[in-house]
Amino acid sequence: MSRVSIKTRDDLPEALRPLWDKMTSYGAFENQAGVMAHRLPIFKHMWSLLVDLAEDGNLSKRHLELALVTVSLLNKCDYCVSHHAPKLAVQGVSEQGAARLVDYKDHPELDVLDKLVVEYSIAVTNNWNKTRDEIFDRLRAHFSEAQIVELTWRIALCGAFNRFNDILQLEVEQGVPHSEAAE
Repeated sequence: MSRVSIKTRDDLPEALRPLWDKMTSYGAFENQAGVMAHRLPIFKHMWSLLVDLAEDGNLSKRHLELALVTVSLLNKCDYCVSHHAPKLAVQGVSEQGAARLVDYKDHPELDVLDKLVVEYSIAVTNNWNKTRDEIFDRLRAHFSEAQIVELTWRIALCGAFNRFNDILQLEVEQGVPHSEAAE
């Protein structure tokens, strides 16, 4: 059970209800949004950012979901793995394949670019202060600087969401299949 009560769309000021509606098109994140709604600037800015980035489509959904699932596996966030592994399945990575992303080097479901995204997600999450220029040379061969910035931001933000979700013990919403991130 969540350590903080979960607000609903009806608890929001009228002006923020359309954002709630847009948020639901992003996925079934009502528990997370409902907790964020205790602080309207957090709800407003985080969800505005996420839906704007999704609408913009600067990164492929496959690469974004690879990054988000990898970070969530590393941080052992069941909430985020439960929400993002099915999105990754839509992008062609099986449930079993998603569960073993951190073992990317010989992963049969990933191509060279997928493996680079996973490798970079691990670097941003675990080795941000020790990452060398070489990986950026490889990233630049496939991604624009805007895409590298967004990918980096989304990886770092996902780590923050992992901590937010876990410390406040957010439960996976009803109807979302629960996936275990912890080994």
